[in-house]
Amino acid sequence: MTKIFIDGKEGTTGLRIYERISNRPDLELILLSDEERKDVEARRKALNSCDIAFLCLPDAAARESVALVENPNVTIIDASTAHRTDPGFVYGLPELSSEQFTKIANSKRIAVPGCHAGGFVALVKPLVDAGVISDELALTCFSLTGYSGGGKKMIAEYEDENRDVLLSSPRQYGVSQKHKHLPEMQAIPGLKTAPIFCPIVADYYSGMEVTVPLFAKDVKGGAAAIKEVYKNLYTGPIAKYVEDAGENGLLASNVLSGKDTLEVTVLGNEDRILLVARFDNLGKGASGAAVECMNISLGKDPTTGLEV
Repeated sequence: MTKIFIDGKEGTTGLRIYERISNRPDLELILLSDEERKDVEARRKALNSCDIAFLCLPDAAARESVALVENPNVTIIDASTAHRTDPGFVYGLPELSSEQFTKIANSKRIAVPGCHAGGFVALVKPLVDAGVISDELALTCFSLTGYSGGGKKMIAEYEDENRDVLLSSPRQYGVSQKHKHLPEMQAIPGLKTAPIFCPIVADYYSGMEVTVPLFAKDVKGGAAAIKEVYKNLYTGPIAKYVEDAGENGLLASNVLSGKDTLEVTVLGNEDRILLVARFDNLGKGASGAAVECMNISLGKDPTTGLEV
């Protein structure tokens, strides 16, 4: 039986991973008491006695946990930002290619994509790899997310009956253009320039919609070429291309709330193209992606325990 330890189980991502795997008969969870999870030596013992360790921690704590692992047989799946551009870690988006899937299956160090960034990478990297868009193209990305992406503190703020009236309005953040996802959004697709990134949090629990606009003149082969890449790559069951994802001219960002899937579509017209990825920020954007990587690492069906 595979032994699993979730370092940071009490956070939003850790709790969601626990929910997905706690009843699986093929897994045994190593659990620490409230006192033990704050004790370095207790964590060191757990990290080195498990087969797979999920890190659901702030960046500094995730780096500390990696340093505590001395057992070469332990696979680390890090859900923090700390190692997403680290060459010693494999980027945990297996749908990018069969090669990426194999790398994840064979790696002991896996970095789960960031929520916004994972959607951006899924849209952009295949097009750069195929030569449909240039790696020198300066891109823009805007992204809508539910408030659960902000963790326990933000969830409590939004669900407080005496909350600030400003929370009823969508709010743009990362306005300094120094968002923590930017290095990942540039490095993984291999872009020469980091995109202009405009994330927006709104008054709903979960769901995400990442959009990258393009001028058709900047796309080799136009929208048809993009669709061809996506159709061949995103065939399901977790990530899939959808020909017409609109709802009467609108596009809801919470349509995949509660799911662990990713939907990619291409909209716009002959002059202006919209690349759109929709998924749950807590699913394919976090915990679902982490469990998918674990399944691949264990040689199991990637959808095991997921909501697809």
